[in-house]
Amino acid sequence: MMRKVGFMRARRGVIRGGVVLFGLCCLWGEVVGADEGRVFRAGAAAVDITPQEFPVRVSGSFFERATSEVKDRLHARCLVLDDGRERLAIVVIDNCVTPREVFDPAKQMASEATGIAMDRMLMSANHTHSGPALDGLLGSNGNPQYRAWLPGRIAEAVKAAVANLAPARIGWTVIQDTERTHCRRWIRRPDRIDTDPFGYRTVRAMMHPGYRNPAYLGPAGPVDPDLSILSVQTAEGQPLGLLANYSMHYVGAPPLSADYFGAFGDALARRMGDTGGRPAFVGIMSQGTSGDLHWMDYSQPKPAERRNHLEYAEDIANEVFEACKKIEYRDWVPMRMREETLSLGIRPITDEELEKARETVAKMEGRKPETLPEVYAMGLLELRGRPPVRELKLQALNIGGLGIAAIPCEVFGITGLKIKAYSPLKPTFTIELANGYDGYIPPPAQHVLGGYTTWRALSACLEVEAEPRIAEQVISLLEKVADQPRRVPAGDDFPLGAYPRAVLASKPVAYWRLNEFAGPRAADASGNGHDAAYDGGIAFYLEGPGPVDLADAKRVNRAPQCAGGRLKASLKGLSDRYSVEMWFANYLPTDVREVTGYLLGLGGGGACDQLGIGGQGPKAGRLFFANGSGGEGALFGATEIGLRAWNHLAMVREGRRVQVYLNGKAAAEISGEAQAPVPADSTEVFVGGRHDGAATFEGRVDEVAVYDRPLSAEEVARHYAAAGEADKQLSQR
Repeated sequence: MMRKVGFMRARRGVIRGGVVLFGLCCLWGEVVGADEGRVFRAGAAAVDITPQEFPVRVSGSFFERATSEVKDRLHARCLVLDDGRERLAIVVIDNCVTPREVFDPAKQMASEATGIAMDRMLMSANHTHSGPALDGLLGSNGNPQYRAWLPGRIAEAVKAAVANLAPARIGWTVIQDTERTHCRRWIRRPDRIDTDPFGYRTVRAMMHPGYRNPAYLGPAGPVDPDLSILSVQTAEGQPLGLLANYSMHYVGAPPLSADYFGAFGDALARRMGDTGGRPAFVGIMSQGTSGDLHWMDYSQPKPAERRNHLEYAEDIANEVFEACKKIEYRDWVPMRMREETLSLGIRPITDEELEKARETVAKMEGRKPETLPEVYAMGLLELRGRPPVRELKLQALNIGGLGIAAIPCEVFGITGLKIKAYSPLKPTFTIELANGYDGYIPPPAQHVLGGYTTWRALSACLEVEAEPRIAEQVISLLEKVADQPRRVPAGDDFPLGAYPRAVLASKPVAYWRLNEFAGPRAADASGNGHDAAYDGGIAFYLEGPGPVDLADAKRVNRAPQCAGGRLKASLKGLSDRYSVEMWFANYLPTDVREVTGYLLGLGGGGACDQLGIGGQGPKAGRLFFANGSGGEGALFGATEIGLRAWNHLAMVREGRRVQVYLNGKAAAEISGEAQAPVPADSTEVFVGGRHDGAATFEGRVDEVAVYDRPLSAEEVARHYAAAGEADKQLSQR
């Protein structure tokens, strides 16, 4: 499904004290009088970087592989932009991961040849897994001769693009391609936690689960479907070059190959046609934030045929070509670029881990690793020999109001979405694997879930807090190049839909909308300041129940998924007259354990109120309420809760009387008497679990509201109906 993001209208900025200030909604950054007498120029070039000596070791695998074949030529593709005062170079090379020790010499050579400052060059790898290895990584060695030869060829691409500079026009747009990228990192069932290469049972999430694998529950992160396009034409309107950005890892091609990234450029050039004797059109695909994304949709059955990288490239090129027809071009835009470094620590290695790694490597007797434990034992020893601090080079660009961030890591989709949400420039996109390589940067919450992208090696070695520190500095850089403060994704960007308006009208004492990118704070939207805290394994910013938050058709409502974790808060004064309202979707089969999961808990003792989903037995999948010691006298509902289906519930307690309403039905799903009174000092509220952490809910929760009074059946039904109204509004658009 393709959906075009609406164009932003240009807005004039103002000049104060000689500093150009760009409006937040300014697409083009047009400044009064600034373009008078100025000429915008652009140049593009592609230089062949295919190895000249064979065989070569190929990157992108746990174990070493080599080839002497060339399936398609590899290139360094460059776009140079010049607004008359700033000259910038953006380079993307056909390589999996490129160390800073390759890019820095290339920049030095290019700077000496062209005069472009090194800090005005953005160089990145596109992440083909079918190119030559530059460094030793995981179980493979690099190609030292190729690595020494490559910087000069990258510099040649910059020189050629500068030589091709000509008066030009520039424009951009963003479309959404939701069909061709998906989350490849999935959450494992709590009874199927796996063992990591170091021998510890830590793997709660893992990449490439397999299609509809019953050992996995669902994606561990959101997808960024934006396909961003920056296009330049000659002054006469002839295609000159294009930079695209999409968050999709790679398709998979036989080596040596530029994978879909190179094929995209070729396919787009064919569509652009003859340049009329001018330098050839250069199409460039840069890598977006795809550290946990790939083309496979593991929620669906396995396709009959494996995806072909050439076909994939043709599909993407078609979408880009059609989108280019609607771009509005400008003759001149101002540009700004900033670069900063950030020092980050490497996660420490214990003496015990080091000794175990030495023993494993000693048994190999000099041969190449053949198992993952051997790969990571070698990785720990190599990591231990490196400096304990890494210096990362971060960048931000403002091209007439278009923001570009550059990060030298493999970045998760949620991080890219976060940068876009906070950036003062709209649109913004992030190029990963830029200006070096420093491994995966999982958000801290993903470290809790473990898996390949967290296993310590050169491919994933930075401190647990690396992701928020990098994102913060990148957003700060975007503020500097925009000369505007960051946006705060809580106000106008998050308009209230019909459902949250109905909830707030009922005056909850706490209302947790759960749209956060990260924990530990879950913000209270009621205005009463009763924030909650995320506790334990949580996957953030996944798709929530569609109707409840949609003030317009573009928004995706967000929700966290509990993966061994829960939400907890302290609320005083609830007594035995309270209500809790929420949406939930259960992801765990109901035959796994005695209690499938606890949705709610109130209080911290044996007589705490608890609402859960029944497990193994005749009442599997049905809601139940209990509060007696040991769970005696539980009250069960009759409806079987479907797997991965969103449901609305409200639990209402008035004295000993308990009623639970499901999906807006007038008749209560559960109705009866509680076995014990609510303890007078009960202040703890748990969502997705209860006080002791037993049988935590394995699924998504959203829009949790707590009231210090009983809700009526009519009030609950009215709230649910409000969500339905929003759904109807959406379906009509």
